[in-house]
Amino acid sequence: MSFWEQLKQNVSQINNSLQTNISKFKNNEFAEASMAICALIAAADGTINSAERQKTAALIVSNETLKIFPALELKQKFDFYCEKLSQDFDFGKVEAIQAIAKLNKKLDQGRAVIQIGIIIGGADGNFDSDEKKVVKEACHAVGINPGEFDL
Repeated sequence: MSFWEQLKQNVSQINNSLQTNISKFKNNEFAEASMAICALIAAADGTINSAERQKTAALIVSNETLKIFPALELKQKFDFYCEKLSQDFDFGKVEAIQAIAKLNKKLDQGRAVIQIGIIIGGADGNFDSDEKKVVKEACHAVGINPGEFDL
């Protein structure tokens, strides 16, 4: 069974695990990286439209793991990365990946950000190739082998 199929079966287990450990991740770098990967997922195909943005924002707000952060703070960070990606996708992507890369010495936090990206990407039941590609790039940014996530 692939990692993705296991993930679909165990999303609540992953969320519970993240919630258990998330309190130690309550810092600005983790919040930035989490919103950067969410924006990358929303814009994975190279563009970001208002429907994708709204759908992803709703998923962020409903994600139990991210409730340790004030919703307004997350919205501001998510909107920041979405605007960067909308204005110039390539440079916006570089900036988002740089935010994620700040966790490269903090593997537990980097792994949690990758898991958030996978959960957000798969929330619609279709973790597509564009979404997998940006998550794979995020894995490289934090020094985690994408194979760990079957990418």
